[in-house]
Amino acid sequence: MMRLKNILHNPSKFRLSYLIVLFFCNVSFVQLPAYVCLVFVFLWGVYTVYYKIKYQHCFESFRFSLWLMGFLAVNIITMLINLSIGFWYNLVMFFHVSICFFVFYGIHTEKDINPKAELYKICKFIIYVTSVLGVLGFALMMCGVKFEWMWIKFIIFENRFTGVYINPNLLGFISVVSIVCCHIISKRDFLMQAKRGRISRLWLTVCLTFDLISLLLCDSNASIILFICYVIFTLVFYAFSMNARMNKKQVFLKLIAVMLAAVYVVGAALMVRSISQRAFTQLINPKDARSQDALSVQEISGSDAITFSHKNTKIDNGRIKLVKESFKLFQLSPVLGISNGNIIEYSQKYSTGTLSLSYHNSDIHNGYLTILVSNGVIGFALFFIFGVKFGKHTIVNLFKRQNAGSKDILPCLFAFCCGYLVYSLFEKALLYDTSFMVMWFWYMIGMTSVYLNKYEPLMGSYYTIGSRRLPKHMI
Repeated sequence: MMRLKNILHNPSKFRLSYLIVLFFCNVSFVQLPAYVCLVFVFLWGVYTVYYKIKYQHCFESFRFSLWLMGFLAVNIITMLINLSIGFWYNLVMFFHVSICFFVFYGIHTEKDINPKAELYKICKFIIYVTSVLGVLGFALMMCGVKFEWMWIKFIIFENRFTGVYINPNLLGFISVVSIVCCHIISKRDFLMQAKRGRISRLWLTVCLTFDLISLLLCDSNASIILFICYVIFTLVFYAFSMNARMNKKQVFLKLIAVMLAAVYVVGAALMVRSISQRAFTQLINPKDARSQDALSVQEISGSDAITFSHKNTKIDNGRIKLVKESFKLFQLSPVLGISNGNIIEYSQKYSTGTLSLSYHNSDIHNGYLTILVSNGVIGFALFFIFGVKFGKHTIVNLFKRQNAGSKDILPCLFAFCCGYLVYSLFEKALLYDTSFMVMWFWYMIGMTSVYLNKYEPLMGSYYTIGSRRLPKHMI
């Protein structure tokens, strides 16, 4: 009984369990049992939030908590004003957001754990599991395995490689996360702080190889943008991270160099993806391969051959309709929003119903618009202020405290978080989705907050408001 109590009161074990269960919710055939487990782990998370607030008094050391608490308050008000059939979904989302804020972002309030050792464990899990699943998916594809069963479209999903995952976009995102984990695990200072050893180079090679192949063949535009942004923001760090002061000419020249490098990275990534898709099209379609001198790729695409590219050739993939719909819903309640669980219902009742025509659930495939529609201008402003303040402190400490030779992981965290903010323009990935991608983002934010505690120790300074004192770090 005591052992169970210790586990329930351990937020580190909860985070690891939650991320692992959410990860397997993306894998074919184990998705349903994973969702069953998710119900119990989610309840554990709700209890963890309660325990941290009541017994660990996390408010006292919670950075920028004033804005997050204001955002949660707007959630409650909006949910009560817009009572409807979506109330219970809204309540679940409120608990989900609380878990994001208190347990994942709130890692920096926990003094009795080693967050680096925790991150090492989850990175190691992701590297090993994605390597095995990547090899399995690739081997099945080369053997010509392809079938549909209920909602599962195995190996190939709408002409795109999906491996053993349920969706090619999820495969693309997990591939990028796995690449980032390989980068993190290679940092010497991180390994020393985590007090762990290196992972075999063979594992890392296998992992990176199949992650890159998966990313290229799944044809997920949002995921390739996330990967490109990760590389570009890493280059930005290496270009501007020197401690020595730079004159205007040096800054200008470095800025031009970074912009040229960014253009090169974008062009190279898209070109390699196109070449890889053409090569694998010929490789796994032997009949077409024998006549490749006579057939163009377009002609091959017209047959039943797999070409690893979107069947929908529209570049927006339907997202422009979602944006138009979101502005109509925003006009219904621009100040406080309509509450996240009402997006589908209100779309059908007050607008064109575009959002109900697909699997978008209560999201608009744009994290920022989803928050704006759900919580109005007030909620969006509170969330935006938190993001700006957190980003400002992170950037200042990153470029002042670490140089280009850094062997620590803060540059990796910075690059991923910045890339993810771009990624959220195209996916339901910022806050209102109980998924691996959302929780991984908040986990990265939480790990970044640990560095803020390291570089900006809480000094106990306060603002005096009447007879009350408010810690400055809460603002």
